[in-house]
Amino acid sequence: MANIKSAKKRILVTATRTARNKSIKSAVKTSIKKVEAAAAAKNKEEATAALINASSTIAKAAKKGVYHKNNAARKVSRLAKLVNEI
Repeated sequence: MANIKSAKKRILVTATRTARNKSIKSAVKTSIKKVEAAAAAKNKEEATAALINASSTIAKAAKKGVYHKNNAARKVSRLAKLVNEI
């Protein structure tokens, strides 16, 4: 354990941010899985609705700095391509 006050604070802040990032990444992965499941079932309406939700979730994650903007754009693009192929 750190002895310096600023180092102790950094440990606490890092733990808080890690928990937040983990939660956001989990939400993104869940929304992606919903789109992929709907696409696999060939359900265009459900897949489109899930895509809108997923793209919103991914954009929020990118805005908060959890994902790089290009990484987020790539994820949304792949999902949109998957839905459009149905």
